[in-house]
Amino acid sequence: MTVYSLIIYIQQYQYVIRTFKNLFMQVILMEYNKLNPEEEQVIVYKATEPPFIGEYDNFYEEGIYICRRCNAPLFSSKSKFSSGCGWPSFDEYIPNSIKHLPDPDGIRIEIQCSNCDGHLGHEFLGENLTKKNRRECVNSLSIRFIPKEKELPKRK
Repeated sequence: MTVYSLIIYIQQYQYVIRTFKNLFMQVILMEYNKLNPEEEQVIVYKATEPPFIGEYDNFYEEGIYICRRCNAPLFSSKSKFSSGCGWPSFDEYIPNSIKHLPDPDGIRIEIQCSNCDGHLGHEFLGENLTKKNRRECVNSLSIRFIPKEKELPKRK
């Protein structure tokens, strides 16, 4: 077995462990918001919604974006920008709200909700799209928008 094969094997094993952990937390404990099948595919099974169709791709109102699964605050609308990629993009996240993990593909960085481990999307650095030089590329199905005049729901 080559070193590269071993790394791929370990990444796949870690992915399986994370998937079972997510399933256990959602199905057995039932402590999170109920997800529809499309949301579950993205948040639990790490699928990606098609580009340019998400409800928050071209959405620019003032407020907070929260995790659709657990209500944890993730992004301020002040950090949202148009990247042209087809998914909501943010160049800053609320401190300690997101985990960054190597993606099983070995190339990208996956972003997850720190509270529930729900899949949000991927992080891209070095594109020079904003002064912060960071793009958190997020699936609309992973987040929910709360207008600034509304109270945030309780975190689960």
